[in-house]
Amino acid sequence: MKNQIPLNALLHDKSPLVWSIAPSATVFDAIQLLAAKNIGALPVLADGLLVGIMTERDYTRKVALQGKSSKDTPVSEIMATEVVAVSPDDSVADCMRLMTENRVRHLPVLQGTELVGIISIGDLVNWTISTQAAAIEQMEQYIAGGYGQ
Repeated sequence: MKNQIPLNALLHDKSPLVWSIAPSATVFDAIQLLAAKNIGALPVLADGLLVGIMTERDYTRKVALQGKSSKDTPVSEIMATEVVAVSPDDSVADCMRLMTENRVRHLPVLQGTELVGIISIGDLVNWTISTQAAAIEQMEQYIAGGYGQ
């Protein structure tokens, strides 16, 4: 399996649109956006720069379980500010390792300081499954004598 392939290959198949939110927005607005777009995390941008990330997990642990109001709590109060990010040149294997080591499910992808994408654990799993399926198909064709004909 070619897990050393750079994220550029994976990002190429994803929409270039990345949903984000401002730190001053309410958690309620963030949760509405997460639900509307069927996503699990939002990069938090201030003046175009990544300053944090807010996930569904942040909401449940830092708002719902603490009895706070999502309509009165700003995203800046619950977002993670120590964001683990990657570059488009990092490999799929690097991303899997970072997600495992840091116990995160989403990695913002930065080209310098510009947010160019976000990779989820689901993206990595789907990519891995499809590359394994392609490798198996190639091996089956080779074994059957049809490879390269």
